[in-house]
Amino acid sequence: MNTPLLPDKRWMSIWIKSTAILALLNLVLALFNASYVPLRDIYLRYLPQVVQLYDPVKGIEPHPQTEQYRQNFDRLLNQVSQAELDTPEVQVSLQRLRQQSEALIDENPFIASGKFSTFAKLQRRITDRLNQDSVTVAFREFWTTDYLRSHDATSELNFFQTKIIPLLATNYYRQIDDNGQPYDAYWRIDIWFIGFFALEFLVLTFIASRRRVGLTWFDAMLRRWYDWFLFIPVWRWLRILPVTVRLHQGKVANIEYVLSQMIHEPGIYLSDHISEFVTIRTLNQLQESIENGDLARGLLNPSDYVAVGDINSLQRISDRLLELTIYKVLPQVQPELKSLLNHSLSEALRESAFVELVERVPALGHLPTDVSDQLANYLANATCETLANAYADELGRERFEDLTDRFQTALRQELQDQATLDELQNLISNVVQEVKINYVQRAAEQDPDETIEKVEEVYDSIERKS
Repeated sequence: MNTPLLPDKRWMSIWIKSTAILALLNLVLALFNASYVPLRDIYLRYLPQVVQLYDPVKGIEPHPQTEQYRQNFDRLLNQVSQAELDTPEVQVSLQRLRQQSEALIDENPFIASGKFSTFAKLQRRITDRLNQDSVTVAFREFWTTDYLRSHDATSELNFFQTKIIPLLATNYYRQIDDNGQPYDAYWRIDIWFIGFFALEFLVLTFIASRRRVGLTWFDAMLRRWYDWFLFIPVWRWLRILPVTVRLHQGKVANIEYVLSQMIHEPGIYLSDHISEFVTIRTLNQLQESIENGDLARGLLNPSDYVAVGDINSLQRISDRLLELTIYKVLPQVQPELKSLLNHSLSEALRESAFVELVERVPALGHLPTDVSDQLANYLANATCETLANAYADELGRERFEDLTDRFQTALRQELQDQATLDELQNLISNVVQEVKINYVQRAAEQDPDETIEKVEEVYDSIERKS
């Protein structure tokens, strides 16, 4: 039962565009989620609000060791801005920072986040600043009153704040879930998209199965296999396929040019080899059919041959060829037919004893030639008119059909001779083999790029007309 379950085209077009944009948003969020951890340092530097908002989704927290180090450094900055370096509070803070620096080097809190390069950069900067080979000695010397007083405390503390603290800020601690994997709560966001697209998929495939006779619901699901990636919670980057299809179908973005350029070289290679494969395979099947005798059995035994429709194709072809011969071909070759008959009759009369007697009479010397010309014209004209009149007459047409049937029967009988059949099969098989060889040779000589260019020219002309 074909019930029009879908709304009109206008609302359907709006729905397709809306879902395409929603799928694109889902893809952007999925790619952002997948790239967030590797790009977190960039977000932290340029978009710190994004880090504050999204760190809880990924289970990311400031690392306790580096966070405490930063807090102690901020406390030291406040103390130095309000008092001298020799005050007891400043000395306590410097002592605490020396201890934390040693623990930082020994324990390396950057291991948990996998930021080995960041930790190496931190060590290199502090050793270069103090011109030391040991990072432990460099930190111990940096957090002393003598060093800060002799090298301008404000300048040194500003160096630490701009060059070292940002590296410490990038370090983090990430929670581990019950399965031993890094915590990721993106599924709480993605589940809404998955539910929506799964429901849409079921509704659209069900409607498609109801609108088309012979199409099951499962078959409709298979036809939209690319939409499956929209509600599979893994390998979310594969959603680029259904998103691309939806953007193209909804005409939200014209990606024809991009796709054509992306598949240009592979398309040339595949089209060239596929065309050769299809052609050679078709010719091989034809050649095998000829060599195995399947084609001959189909022609010689029509009862075993699978026909298309109720019309005898061979009989129809014979009738059509006979009709063309009588009404179209014979009138055009009538002058040549007259010439042939004239020649044949002249030769026959010349060999006759009666003609020799006539030629001895002076007044009748040209009689044989005149007779042959007139007789040839008469026979040619009579042949064409007789065949045309006979074929147009119902009884004459029956005679022609009897002649055609008898001719086909006689031809089949003669072709059933095994020697003749083998010879014809070998000849036709050789012809097919020659066609294959010449086709492959010509295909090798042609540049596939030229074919693709011609195809593109055709599409361009169609677009200009439309």
